[in-house]
Amino acid sequence: MKVKRPFAAVPPSETTGERIREEMGVSSDPNQEGSDEQQRRSEIYTYEAPWNIYAMNWSVRKDKNYRLAIASLLEQYHNRVEIVQLDDSTGEIRPDPALSFEHPYPPTKLIFIPDKECQRPDLLASASDFLRLWQISDGGGSSGDGRRVEMKSLLNNNKNSEFSGPLTSFDWNEAEPRRIGTSSIDTTCTIWDIEKEVVDTQLIAHDKEVYDIAWGGVGVFASVSADGSVRVFDLRDKEHSTIIYESSEPDTPLVRLGWNKQDPRYMATIIMDSSKVVVLDIRFPTLPVVELQRHQASVNAVAWAPHSSCHICTAGDDSQALIWDLSSMGQPVEGGLDPILAYTAGAEIEQLQWSSSQPDWVAIAFSNKLQILRDQ
Repeated sequence: MKVKRPFAAVPPSETTGERIREEMGVSSDPNQEGSDEQQRRSEIYTYEAPWNIYAMNWSVRKDKNYRLAIASLLEQYHNRVEIVQLDDSTGEIRPDPALSFEHPYPPTKLIFIPDKECQRPDLLASASDFLRLWQISDGGGSSGDGRRVEMKSLLNNNKNSEFSGPLTSFDWNEAEPRRIGTSSIDTTCTIWDIEKEVVDTQLIAHDKEVYDIAWGGVGVFASVSADGSVRVFDLRDKEHSTIIYESSEPDTPLVRLGWNKQDPRYMATIIMDSSKVVVLDIRFPTLPVVELQRHQASVNAVAWAPHSSCHICTAGDDSQALIWDLSSMGQPVEGGLDPILAYTAGAEIEQLQWSSSQPDWVAIAFSNKLQILRDQ
């Protein structure tokens, strides 16, 4: 019997819908609905936090399956970060009180060190007023004593002051894990060497606030800004950048950026307060290769599939998480492209992360809930 997944097929037409259901292993037999609904529960796991969640990230270490970090969104100085993990035997996502810690201001982003093979210390990075690195010690041994999180580094990109412009986002370079790039409301992007705890490069990247940054390789990164542009930088030529895209409406901010790790020719960006996601081919600047326009409210998050070059997930204020197959992008599709799968959450989805170490799983955050969903 085929298990009904939490992401349901979205049939653009009856025949196409049947094909999608078959491909994704989703039943279209109405007699199976009852038993499938029972099994469906094992494909969705929910954790309820004591506060609203914003920042969230999957761990990639192979010895820490189903582990995530989540952070509070409280309008006060004192916020919290929790590290939670799915207990496969009970089906519960549980926090570890020993690995919960206080954080100054709400983190705008969290990222675990990109270290699948467990060759490096177990680190978590966070951004708010500063970039911070936290070292996680799980204690080892059967007793589990010594489990704790300690701040390893506090990195301030303003050499002339103990204060710095708030950090809007950052990205950890998977190809060269000693490098982290941050974006700030002060118009700069800063590239850190976290091993030496020094600024490698600081660039005035845009004319206005920089809202997001993403690595596309060892020395190449892109950023988006309130000035409405996507710019690509090569650290071998720090004096120049390439404008890949500019908002069609002047000074319409771009707020999020996702770079396709499987095919770095493609990236996706989100326009502020827009239900549209713009997909770009960096070989052909200025013109979107496709626009995804099936959300009914503002889009908040985008994540490329870590195991496929042509799948992307988007989520937004319509409480929908949509998965798209972009294998036909560049070819005209009458009426625009439809998503192949959809999931409806209980509230507006603020955050979305696709697990790179377990690519069958997507995590979303809405209100005070974290959900992990099987996507196929």
